Amino acid sequence: MTQAIASFGNRDVESAEKPRLVQRLFERVASRYDLMNDLMSFGTHRLWKDAAAARLNPQPGELIIDCAGGTGDMARRLSAMADGARRRRGGGPARTIVVDLTAAMLSAGRARRGLDGVYWAAGDAQSLPFADGTADAYCIAFGLRNVTDVQGALAEAHRVLKPGGRFLCLEFSTPETSVVAKVYNAYSFRVIPAVGAAVARDRKAYEYLVESIRRFPDQHRLLAMMTQAGFSRVSVSNFSGGVCALHQGWAL
Repeated sequence: MTQAIASFGNRDVESAEKPRLVQRLFERVASRYDLMNDLMSFGTHRLWKDAAAARLNPQPGELIIDCAGGTGDMARRLSAMADGARRRRGGGPARTIVVDLTAAMLSAGRARRGLDGVYWAAGDAQSLPFADGTADAYCIAFGLRNVTDVQGALAEAHRVLKPGGRFLCLEFSTPETSVVAKVYNAYSFRVIPAVGAAVARDRKAYEYLVESIRRFPDQHRLLAMMTQAGFSRVSVSNFSGGVCALHQGWAL
């Protein structure tokens, strides 16, 4: 019987093996994950995440799933925005649930301050521990390219959203111009692995990061996959010349 194949960076591996490889990789870098994000992007990831949180527009009383949420960087933003709306207009507290495959990432997140109203759950983006129509909103930031079956994860996101629920994916993507692509490729392949070796002491993990970005669907293909998963009114906004893209859809 032929085994299903998934990409792990530039390698093709058996689909059943990829989750274990991803877990091991993030276990190794969990303690320095947030620091590396700042160094690699010169802090720009914070602006991208701020823009994504504003687009999701969390409201009082909502249940929001932050899938592949790692150390809670997005969850902190979403919870704070929902609390601000609650202070202005009233209503019940929002709940943001961080779901991540890797226990070490969840532990690093729990140790951070400023995460009131954030809950934590071990889980797989392809098989979420929620009933149908549970969440008002779902976000996945820099995590979708790490799942084994991207189409399956999109379908699962659609399943757990209520009718009218918002879906948001923030992910590295394909540069819009050849000039941006040339600079980005040079930086990615030469600098990021070197920084990973020096700071996170794990060059291979950050080589995987760069390779996984190159094998991830581009903006238009991901929009088509979202539509196939059942999302409506899909759209994409490029940041930093397409280095990062924000995809949005509605479970209507």
